[in-house]
Amino acid sequence: MKKKVVAVMALSMSLIMGASLGACGGGSESKSDSGSSSAANSAGGNTSDSGDKTITFWNVGTEGADKANYEYAIEQFEKNSESGYTIENIPTQNDKYKEKLVIAMSSGECPDMYTTWSGGPMNEYIDSGYAQPLDDLYDKYGVRDRFMEGALEQTSYNGKVYGVPVKNISVAGIYYNKDLFEEYGVKVPTTLSELEAACDTFLENGVTPFTLANGPKWTGSMFFQCLAARKGGLEPFQKAYAGEGSFEDECFEYAGEKIQDWVNKGYFPDGFNSMSEDDGQAKQLFYQETAAMYLTGSWNTATFKTDSDDGGGDFYDKIGWFSFPAIDGSDADPSILCGTLGDQFITFNCTDEKLDAAFEFATYMSNDDTVDKIVESSLIPPLKGIEDKITDPLSKEIVDAANNASAVQLWYDQYLSPSVANAHLDGNQEVFGLTMTPQDANKKMQEAQQEALAE
Repeated sequence: MKKKVVAVMALSMSLIMGASLGACGGGSESKSDSGSSSAANSAGGNTSDSGDKTITFWNVGTEGADKANYEYAIEQFEKNSESGYTIENIPTQNDKYKEKLVIAMSSGECPDMYTTWSGGPMNEYIDSGYAQPLDDLYDKYGVRDRFMEGALEQTSYNGKVYGVPVKNISVAGIYYNKDLFEEYGVKVPTTLSELEAACDTFLENGVTPFTLANGPKWTGSMFFQCLAARKGGLEPFQKAYAGEGSFEDECFEYAGEKIQDWVNKGYFPDGFNSMSEDDGQAKQLFYQETAAMYLTGSWNTATFKTDSDDGGGDFYDKIGWFSFPAIDGSDADPSILCGTLGDQFITFNCTDEKLDAAFEFATYMSNDDTVDKIVESSLIPPLKGIEDKITDPLSKEIVDAANNASAVQLWYDQYLSPSVANAHLDGNQEVFGLTMTPQDANKKMQEAQQEALAE
């Protein structure tokens, strides 16, 4: 494995587990023989292709629409495929899943098939030998033209495609309670000053403006990214990433200062910096109608619909959505979105006939029957012409914003190398906690980027 990969994984591992890790071999070179396949499976690890007809699949579809849609595709594959392979589905909750992947990659126990969020970490897995190029299989199964070009671009590396986009167009935006907006005479804001005026109105009436559970840190990062993009566009980020600019640019300083201003004003709930997103603490405040808005990824449309249906209520009908507002006086393009065209990308750590069968399964995630189920669950698959299948008003607003966006900035914690992403997430959480200045947080991020570029 390349020195850089070992260093990056070691840093990620130490941050997650507080322990150092040893060197490991690449996925394609560390397959166990068939005699040890049961031990590897018990650890969720990789198995050999020789005689083993089970494909181990790791993902984050633990509940709701995600779980149902994966299970439906698995059922259809196992019913119709002539390969003789079956899928061992192993879902894990989002934040624990990220830890699990790092541990697996460091110990050489990577599963046959797993989902990633693309970007920097995916590229490191590819360099480590834990992913296979798929261009020939895209051509063999004739599925390349199903997907949005931007979605395939997000899972490409060094000119080759390494993943299959699945699940959803996921972009950051603000869900809001239409009843609360109407009750207090608040209009959907189109500028940041209008958004702040709305927040002040809610505060005056005892309503928390934004729900937020920032324990996992990436939730607060959405505020930072949206503010930075609205202030300076995407060029400052791109230049800082390439080493031609700096994460101490004024747009990043503005984002941190605005966040601290909002914290001081009380725009977020008490204790938000230690609240859990995975445990639903943010959405519960939204459901209880004690918080008026929720800045989050558009995957939550399906969650809101499922929760509303399961609860037997009509809360889903109260929800509206709008893109993060433009900043007054800024000439940055307000159509830019932060997010991903795919949300999850299936990546493959197997070869030969097992890889062929695993890819065949992935094609079932984009066939007509599965797509109909995905759309019915209020998710938006990253497929060409998907807008023709969308009837849900909330999803229509989101897909319209995606279609009209001049660019989509991949989430920072996915785009950046793990060391820089961790520096950003840790520093930004401290900015939210008022324990670090935006200037110091951005300086640490820039120092991490310089170290990454020097490796």
